[in-house]
Amino acid sequence: MAAIFVTGTGTDIGKTFVTAALIRHFRAAGRAVDAIKPVVSGFDPAHAATSDPGILLDALARPATIEDIDRISPWRFAAPLSPDLAAERESRAIEFKALVTFSDQALARQRDFLFIEGVGGIMVPLDKTHTVLDWMTALRLPLLLVAGSYLGAISHTLTALHVLARRNLDVAAVVVSESEAAGAALDETVATIARFAQPIDVIGVPRLAPGASPHPAFGRIAQIIEAI
Repeated sequence: MAAIFVTGTGTDIGKTFVTAALIRHFRAAGRAVDAIKPVVSGFDPAHAATSDPGILLDALARPATIEDIDRISPWRFAAPLSPDLAAERESRAIEFKALVTFSDQALARQRDFLFIEGVGGIMVPLDKTHTVLDWMTALRLPLLLVAGSYLGAISHTLTALHVLARRNLDVAAVVVSESEAAGAALDETVATIARFAQPIDVIGVPRLAPGASPHPAFGRIAQIIEAI
């Protein structure tokens, strides 16, 4: 069994898009793959199918029923805020030990490959004292760091890599998911990050139209993951 934690330099940069594409790639190759995204903010039950857990379930060829969403995303909050603040709006809290236990249990029952998708960026608070970085540190899984190509993305990505290195976390690859916002060209962003991130692989993924064929970059990302 293998697993990888998909994290990001921030929110709305393409973590779920990348995770779903990799799930489809592994399934097409005949792999038994599963995914969890334990924490979700900005969740609207009326639009469950297009939510992050709904997108992951679709990639897994499973319906976006409440039962299935509960299975992969038990901590769901309505407000589109950091998890600690979104939970506070509902007079709730994320118990960090329970989150780690939930992740460990998913790892224990997976027979082939598991994706664990984080929430927001690497330093997003989960409660009053823990961040996503603490969650990743507790699990000690290889990481896939998803970044954007917007103006400022290079600095955000290199800062994230520095922080992850200080925790001795293993970054399998950086995936630059092309942003809608203006910035440097995707290939220029990839080349600049790669120059500073050596020996970590940095792979660019262009924006794809709905229903478009998977980009070949996902095959390369999958090869890197499988070689871990």
